[in-house]
Amino acid sequence: MHEHVISEQIIQKALMYNNVKAITVEVGDLASPPIEDLKEHLSAIISWDLIVKSKKATINCDCGFKGEPNIRQKNHTNVIYNCPECEALLPEILDGDKIILTNVEVE
Repeated sequence: MHEHVISEQIIQKALMYNNVKAITVEVGDLASPPIEDLKEHLSAIISWDLIVKSKKATINCDCGFKGEPNIRQKNHTNVIYNCPECEALLPEILDGDKIILTNVEVE
């Protein structure tokens, strides 16, 4: 159900343009729902061409590590991740936690 709400928000933003032909959506590794679920749901409810891209996440941990997190669990409503260096849970997210409509192609 979570992907339905997000899909509707993406569609509403795209419809701000006339004659939509295609959209590109960027899904961060730490975003929820998972990229496959969002892509499947969007594909089922739009007739436009759809490109869904993954965006790597970046975290900043108190131990000094800055880079990609270790994703331990991901489902429709949350993501559990930790620092791959010290294994601290849920360090600060710098990037890769959002779902963004990055491009709208019109006819």
